[in-house]
Amino acid sequence: MRKIYLMLMLLFLSGLAVADAGAPVYNFKLSTIDGDPTTLGAYKGKVLLVVNVASACGFTPQYTALEAVYEKYKDKGLVIVGVPANNFANQESGTNATIKEFCSAKFHVKFPMMAKVSVKGDDKTPLYQYLTAAPNVGGEIKWNFTKFLIARNGQPIARFEPAVTPDSPQVISAIESALKP
Repeated sequence: MRKIYLMLMLLFLSGLAVADAGAPVYNFKLSTIDGDPTTLGAYKGKVLLVVNVASACGFTPQYTALEAVYEKYKDKGLVIVGVPANNFANQESGTNATIKEFCSAKFHVKFPMMAKVSVKGDDKTPLYQYLTAAPNVGGEIKWNFTKFLIARNGQPIARFEPAVTPDSPQVISAIESALKP
């Protein structure tokens, strides 16, 4: 009987995940790097580039390009959202305070940074459960600095793997297209 109950619960929960696959990202709860609760609804109507970041990764220098892209396009409606995660080779082992200090001191990051979460595995945060299941952009996160572009309507429209830099023609073209009225 217990096995049947567990199977029914799994089917029910998987059905909920599929039902929410087309919902916008705005209701996902996160905390800022300072620990304040927020949702992505704070950026409703903006184009988002959501990036799982890490301080001790070979791709960490991408913070420079992320900040440059943010500065160039923020007044046109782009928000870059940094999401620290320690899922890959212990490359983000610091506290939120040390992550914030590192990003500020070394890369002068001004775009919004969230508190550290998990982007992979059994403890994957709901935002990343959604993003990795979303049509056309889904699939497990393979490494730090995977980038998801979210349209003004809250729908994921593009995904860029870690080796694709934020200032690459591919990413810039997608951002500019998403920013068009």
